[in-house]
Amino acid sequence: LAGGIILGVALWLRHDSQTTNILYLQLGEKQAPNTFYVGIYILIAVGAVMMFVGFLGCYGAIQESQCLLGTFFTCLVILFACEVAAGIWGFVNKDQIAKDVKQFYDQALQQALMGEPDANNAKAVVKTFHETLDCCGSGIATGTFTPVWRTDLCQKDSLKTFFEDTSCHKKIDELFSGKLYLIGIAAVVVAVIMIFEMILSMVLCCGIRNSSVY
Repeated sequence: LAGGIILGVALWLRHDSQTTNILYLQLGEKQAPNTFYVGIYILIAVGAVMMFVGFLGCYGAIQESQCLLGTFFTCLVILFACEVAAGIWGFVNKDQIAKDVKQFYDQALQQALMGEPDANNAKAVVKTFHETLDCCGSGIATGTFTPVWRTDLCQKDSLKTFFEDTSCHKKIDELFSGKLYLIGIAAVVVAVIMIFEMILSMVLCCGIRNSSVY
């Protein structure tokens, strides 16, 4: 059940409309940075394997098989190591992920505003960011004045934009910090469950060994 929950959360994060709309964008030959998906793929793999390992542990307990329970314990240790690695990766890269996406957005915005050769592609990228995140511009200056003279990029009410902080940099930070927070919670929950299962499998193995001796 825990494996199924983790797998479901990971698949939801993987196919979330906001992240997929942004991370599937392409600016010329440059693909939007998708480092964010690394942690999600780890969760998908852990969730799927955890479901299989859970069945293995249940069957080993029913059959009172030390071999199956030993295999169950070994798999849990490996999965726990993967979870720790995913947690460390997320902590180290939590700021870098948003930074890379903001740089990608800034590059597209610059090309769109300056009318560079790939301006049409850049406009499409920028408008996708603006529509998906309900934002405009990379900061206070561009967020306030861009809609006034470039309504093709920011289809928003100028007064609303002036009084509200609609910076795309802020929206990107909020988007990925929220998603990474969910990944972190999922990793912690899985780690706690795994520790409990490892203790339980050791107790069962000891009980089976003692019962076979007597």
